[in-house]
Amino acid sequence: MANQKQNRRRFLQTTGAVTAAVATPYIFSTRSIADDQKADSANDRPTLGCIGTGSRWGAVGPSAMEYANCVAVCDVDANHAAHASNVVQKHKKQNGTAPDVYEDYRKVLDRKDIDIVTIVTTDHWHSKIAIEAMQAGKDVYCEKPLTLTIEEGKQIGKVQKETGRVFQVGTQQRSEMGQRFLQAIAMVRAGRIGDVQKVTCDIGGAPTSGAIPVADVPSGLNWEKWLGQAPLVDYRFAMDGKQPKTRCHYEFRWWYEYSGGKLTDWGAHHVDIAQWAIGQNGPGQGVVSVEPVMVHHPVDIKNGMPVQDDRYNTADKFHIKCMFPGGIEFNIVSNSSDGNGILFEGTKGRFHVSRGNTKGKPFEDLKDNPLPENAIAEVYGGKLPTNHMANFIECMKTRELPISDVHTHHRALTTCHLSNIAIRLGRTLNWDSQTEQIVGDDDANAWQSREQRKGYEINA
Repeated sequence: MANQKQNRRRFLQTTGAVTAAVATPYIFSTRSIADDQKADSANDRPTLGCIGTGSRWGAVGPSAMEYANCVAVCDVDANHAAHASNVVQKHKKQNGTAPDVYEDYRKVLDRKDIDIVTIVTTDHWHSKIAIEAMQAGKDVYCEKPLTLTIEEGKQIGKVQKETGRVFQVGTQQRSEMGQRFLQAIAMVRAGRIGDVQKVTCDIGGAPTSGAIPVADVPSGLNWEKWLGQAPLVDYRFAMDGKQPKTRCHYEFRWWYEYSGGKLTDWGAHHVDIAQWAIGQNGPGQGVVSVEPVMVHHPVDIKNGMPVQDDRYNTADKFHIKCMFPGGIEFNIVSNSSDGNGILFEGTKGRFHVSRGNTKGKPFEDLKDNPLPENAIAEVYGGKLPTNHMANFIECMKTRELPISDVHTHHRALTTCHLSNIAIRLGRTLNWDSQTEQIVGDDDANAWQSREQRKGYEINA
């Protein structure tokens, strides 16, 4: 045991000090510290606690276990937690060791032996757990979208700076979707389409539902704890063919009480990449105005609030026109002729990039006029990246900002949250990115936060 503590202390020798939060550039290598960590003995690996073990954890958890020893899993659904425990025991790096199983995430944060946590809960739980994890001295890997409101983003940024914890947001599109998006950013920066005039982010539409009946809470699910800061309401469930319709688990995305719908679900990816490309994700940067050109909600909306509580309520169709400094028109749409992805248009050309392909003459021209060899690396300010989790583990040692830090993520999500406020209130909003306030609209400004149920408030 003494040797284990000594080895882990060597791994974490720099993690106790509060470091500068935003000054260090991204640094990557072809073979990373994290890759070396895979080959280390179990005693040299950091200790991991997994909070939230639903469907998305099936990718995040095993990825984390490539580099860390999982000693605890936690979920308010005992069925999810039991499944996760089984996955941990079967993972090749765990040597059959069973993790402790908890329902209350605070028991994970209270453990002094846990160095890092993954947070793969519903969106409305992300911020509270993440803030308390940093305050407890843990480094954090949290799935996107990180926040439910703009205010939560401000709170997370503040606590990250205060604690100096390493925090990776799970926007894997920054690192694990090939090099298409990095190449796209490099092309914009290299002037391959001239001055950017227009950007269109097609993030797809959201599903709708009919009336979903009240149902008994499934065995093993602590529904009151699942609701957390959200209002206490009935559990609802129905089967639509083979597709479940519910307020819970994966379908939480289509309820404003717990999420921002497609605008934060996919907006957290494409809006993030697009703002990165046009250089609008840093301190004091961001959107100037947000105009709801078209929106369709599957329920009636009155004063921004859904009037029905028995069906999905986030916007299923939309077109939001945003304006950024320099007169750049930035559209977020549920449907476009190019399909899901990002269309960049400039004074010298246009191209489209998605997870599946790239198209447009600027890409075709790369055959005869390639980008400089280091162009993609310069997007990161360092060397080429490894995978998303490896970068997080590497940054735990170096104490540098990971690929997807909370501060740039907050700038992109601010655009998404403002878009939701605009479509729910039905009017254009003007935004001051320096003060982070909606200009001349006190009612809309109040929507930067929302009431949190007693006992589930965020303290930052």
